[in-house]
Amino acid sequence: MPANPPMIEVRRSAIQGNGVFATRRIRSGTRIIEYVGELIDNDEADRRYDDEAMGRHHTFLFAIDEEISLDGGRNGNESRYINHSCDPNCDAIDEDGHIFIFACRTIAQGEELTYDYAYERDGDEDEDTIRRYTCRCGTRSCRGTILAPLKAKRTRKRR
Repeated sequence: MPANPPMIEVRRSAIQGNGVFATRRIRSGTRIIEYVGELIDNDEADRRYDDEAMGRHHTFLFAIDEEISLDGGRNGNESRYINHSCDPNCDAIDEDGHIFIFACRTIAQGEELTYDYAYERDGDEDEDTIRRYTCRCGTRSCRGTILAPLKAKRTRKRR
């Protein structure tokens, strides 16, 4: 048996396709894995993953900033299989341009690792776009989409 057995493994997920599962208990705050892949500009990302042409959303992209994304589908690792949940047990944290997945609560052995994708949106999405980003997490707090919640518009009160 290895001195440090892996914390995670990839297997079939009830949420979507493959998922990442804890092979042992993972404490809150633990840095689990780095999200790695090929660094590409967002124009190339759009060419590689055209949701409209595919008729659905499926990507291993992780946006670093407004210009650069990581494509976990190329030179990636197990992290690319971490599924979305509206009630996640992990957070994706940027540390000096590196994306790490941390446990945001204690994760039980056998539990699927998830984080909230919360893709940015402007509120002008049509029904077809929203349908492409349907959430399948099945949690009680599911908002029905992997898109970020719309921010409430602030109104200023006149005095």
